[in-house]
Amino acid sequence: MNRIAEICPSDKNSSELAHERWNAVAKPLGSFGLLETAVERTAAAQWSADVDISRKTVVVMCADNGVVEEGVTQCGSEVTAMSASAIASGTSNINALAKLYGADVVAIDIGIAKKMNCPQLIDRKIAFGTKNIVKEPAMSRNDAEKAILSGIDIVSDLKTKGTNIIVTGEMGIGNTTTASAVSSVILGVSPEVVTGRGAGLSSDGLERKINAVKRAISVNKPDPNDPLDIISKVGGFDIAGMTGVFLGGAIYHIPVVIDGVISAAAAVLAQKFNQYSVDYMLASHISEEPAGRGLIQKLGLNAIIDGKLRLGEGTGGILLLPLLEGALSLYYNSHKFEELGIERYAELT
Repeated sequence: MNRIAEICPSDKNSSELAHERWNAVAKPLGSFGLLETAVERTAAAQWSADVDISRKTVVVMCADNGVVEEGVTQCGSEVTAMSASAIASGTSNINALAKLYGADVVAIDIGIAKKMNCPQLIDRKIAFGTKNIVKEPAMSRNDAEKAILSGIDIVSDLKTKGTNIIVTGEMGIGNTTTASAVSSVILGVSPEVVTGRGAGLSSDGLERKINAVKRAISVNKPDPNDPLDIISKVGGFDIAGMTGVFLGGAIYHIPVVIDGVISAAAAVLAQKFNQYSVDYMLASHISEEPAGRGLIQKLGLNAIIDGKLRLGEGTGGILLLPLLEGALSLYYNSHKFEELGIERYAELT
């Protein structure tokens, strides 16, 4: 975990150079809005105004959650294994989008509840799922730390292979329940405010889910100022792994895209480990889950898409990539004031 302490702010000089390049493009200043900001943040994260997102990788953390036994989901934990295998084999929702947008997908078994027989699935299993957070901590602090370090190491490996932007994703039945518990603690609000229907619950099911989150927090009493305590007591291995990916992005200077509510919860946990990690994050969309907007606001970020998405797997996050590529087409290829002999617009103060 020593690497986390070495995280430093992103490179503001590269951000300023990117801003200057935007201002040279023959168009009204700031007229590409949050996409200009996203390019500038990417420049700062990559420590270069020559922004490059040509090597894209979606990292999907797959894990099971013991809280499923409380009847908080529409289907059983066996679906996690089936869906993880589909993602690893290239046949799931995220794979269809990744193929369209030229991204690689890596699926990580960080805590699936059964022994997997899928060669394409990367084995980083910490345990066979978490414990039931309604009754006891999800995992030990040591296992939480191992999962975070696995996420950091995955980013290190991807850096070596040339990846220059990462999209976070997850697959795990029951993980909107753990994300709700984490969100309640880190946002300091009641479970009713942050707990939604997930993949689809009846009103009775939603009530069970809210009560499960309440009991989990009451039984485990996670310390809101200790992110490792939060993860180990009411989190999940997928959340821990994604927390590591966000921290790894900051360590290795790779921008990391936040997907939905579970990813956003992990992003806020990473922020709690090191405040500068946020410099290396890009917010893609506002999840339809109740905690989505509050988590992005907690990070101080602005999401570009607000489309009531809640599919997971990184499917919302990857939609940011073509928008960024569109912005970069202007950033690099559009005509400039100087080339046209037109006086630049002045920045308003």
